[in-house]
Amino acid sequence: MQAKKRYILVFVSCAFLAYCYFGGYRLKGAPHRPRRAQHESAKDGGVQPYAQLPNYLGSHELQPLSNKTNATVKRTVACRMETCFDFTKCYDQFLVYVYPPEPLNSLGAAPPTSANYQKILTAIQESRYHTSDPAAACLFVLGIDTLDRDSLSEDYVRNVPSRLARLPYWNNGRNHIIFNLYSGTWPDYAENSLGFDAGEAILAKASMSVLQMRAGFDVSIPLFHKQFPLRAGATGAVQSNNFPANKKYLLAFKGKRYVHGIGSETRNSLFHLHNGRDMVLVTTCRHGKSWRELQDNRCDEDNREYDRYDYETLLQNSTFCLVPRGRRLGSFRFLEALQAGCIPVLLSNAWVLPFETKIDWKQAAIWADERLLLQVPDIVRSISAERIFALRQQTQVLWERYFGSIEKIVFTTFEIIRERLPDYPVRSSLVWNSSPGALLTLPTFADSSRFMPFLLNSMGAEPRHNYTAVIYVQIGAALGPNAALYKLVKTITKSQFVDRILVLWAADRPMPLKKRWPPTYHIPLHVIALGGNGRGTAGAGSAVGGGGALPTSRSHNAGMGAATGDSPSPANSETLTDSRPSISQRFLPYDEIQTDAVLSLDEDAILNTDELDFAYTVWRDFPERIVGYPARAHFWDDSKNAWGYTSKWTNYYSIVLTGAAFYHRYYNYLYTNWLSLLLLKTVQQSSNCEDILMNLLVSHVTRKPPIKVTQRKGYKDRETGRSPWNDPDHFIQRQSCLNTFAAVFGYMPLIRSNLRMDPMLYRDPVSNLRKKYRQIELVGS
Repeated sequence: MQAKKRYILVFVSCAFLAYCYFGGYRLKGAPHRPRRAQHESAKDGGVQPYAQLPNYLGSHELQPLSNKTNATVKRTVACRMETCFDFTKCYDQFLVYVYPPEPLNSLGAAPPTSANYQKILTAIQESRYHTSDPAAACLFVLGIDTLDRDSLSEDYVRNVPSRLARLPYWNNGRNHIIFNLYSGTWPDYAENSLGFDAGEAILAKASMSVLQMRAGFDVSIPLFHKQFPLRAGATGAVQSNNFPANKKYLLAFKGKRYVHGIGSETRNSLFHLHNGRDMVLVTTCRHGKSWRELQDNRCDEDNREYDRYDYETLLQNSTFCLVPRGRRLGSFRFLEALQAGCIPVLLSNAWVLPFETKIDWKQAAIWADERLLLQVPDIVRSISAERIFALRQQTQVLWERYFGSIEKIVFTTFEIIRERLPDYPVRSSLVWNSSPGALLTLPTFADSSRFMPFLLNSMGAEPRHNYTAVIYVQIGAALGPNAALYKLVKTITKSQFVDRILVLWAADRPMPLKKRWPPTYHIPLHVIALGGNGRGTAGAGSAVGGGGALPTSRSHNAGMGAATGDSPSPANSETLTDSRPSISQRFLPYDEIQTDAVLSLDEDAILNTDELDFAYTVWRDFPERIVGYPARAHFWDDSKNAWGYTSKWTNYYSIVLTGAAFYHRYYNYLYTNWLSLLLLKTVQQSSNCEDILMNLLVSHVTRKPPIKVTQRKGYKDRETGRSPWNDPDHFIQRQSCLNTFAAVFGYMPLIRSNLRMDPMLYRDPVSNLRKKYRQIELVGS
């Protein structure tokens, strides 16, 4: 009996030791949940209890990492701009080099490139950022398509590591940027599975989590579909600012749900929130090849409810749109909701929102927690009508300025990286989060946002007083007391607001001597001779000072760089090469222009002093717009399937010609340093259309029409008898310019208006002594 007990004790002891050795080892590496709980969750369609979902802002349970992955993360997580980026390549200018396409393989086939990646490359190559000289480049972009790194995708590019090794400037990815929309594949969709080592390259990646993003180094970008436009894109869908919104649905979602696997937890539970009245959240199981084999007992009911609603109708008629995570953290619905003006309600814990280091998403979106799904109705019901109004407006600002096209997404990425460079000005949060946004606000223009025309009202500031008159001389008729130019200078001199007069001499005739100009008394008069390629050539009498003094002559040099797209960059590696003087030189940012207001005039403009002073006072109330006299209009011609241009006096206008108009001097800087090379070449080759282009630029920035003052219709014919306004070919050419400009912008920026500003008591039967602008009464129509 005692022996039996001893054997039993030895057996139990051995069993205990075996359990401690083998069982303890397994327990150390065991998953967070028991196997039984995992099995039950899988049986129920992958629905986890909320308490077991990943923590908000992430935990290591969100993306299980293999030992190899952990090693990669440890190797690259320390990357910062200071440690993994060579700033010395970017001191002079911010230029981007795109690797040329790889050579054809042995079968004569080119390496595959998806449509979206080709759009990214096109946007860069046609922009001011681009350089064809790798030695001048600050940033390098791969010619290898890295957008889709799902190995099951038809766009998946193989053998990327060996291709990277053949790149002459790879240098372990330093100063390179890699664009990626999808990474990982079934079943875990591991976010970090690019299939190659990115090294020290910056990742511009969609669906990025806080665990994987290297703060201050990588850039989170939005997920966009294959039909996303290269340029411009559709405008925001909000057509009115009704308050309150009074939409039919408070919260909506329509999409597919995953019966099992990653991303299934939240979407499988949405039916709990659906009531068919103000909450419409419908899903379908009908996707994938084997959905019938995997469907659960709710699929038939969900599919029927899903078919009752149209997705676009839901977007347009909902105040809030739910944006739950899919297989990955990001979703197409995020951009779709922004465009529709449907406030996104985000259900994707740990997702780093696109461009979140610059964009204040609290102004445009609502965060919810995946673990607290049932609280979402209470959250959206508690938001006031005033905040809903503000959130909806901000969705439109962000969509139109940063997310409406691939070009804007790419250039926003570049500008975020650019602001990390030493000594480059950093735009404020106000600039990034208000219209017209950072892409159209060049910080090299001034050291304060107070000098930007579109930020004056938001900052409670006013433009500085007085204006600079800039007269563009193209014909150069003989200068005498009866000449239009002579009379124009005299008229400007009498204005109470003029600061100085700048004459740009682009005529073939020699510039008049000092004694030929009318006296300007205390008003400085500068005359600059313009040469080809944006360069001025000084000659005898090239500058005439106020009071008859003769300042030192000089040569003005302001070359216009090669450009395309929404890209601010004062410097570039290319220049326009036409030797003829370009008519765009009238919009160069001359050093002589020190006032905010610029009065742009043609040499034959016939205006009186009261007209100038009144137009200036109107401009001070609208400093972000063009304010002037001669107006034109654009229209859509169905018979030609093109935009038309007319000078007929209609009930509306969309263009105010810069032959007699006020605008802010910032637009000279933007015109010279931002507009595309194709646009500038079109103007230079035609010696025409620069005024139309300036109108398109200002309307693109402001999303507002110009302002016409008083009823003057247009110009008188030039004294030389060579007026182009009577030439039919002149209007055909301007119509051609208009269509070229619209194609390069990607849309038509011009906006119609029927507003006209007149001085009070204008043409009223009262005493002329009571009128402030008496000379306007004498203007003939």
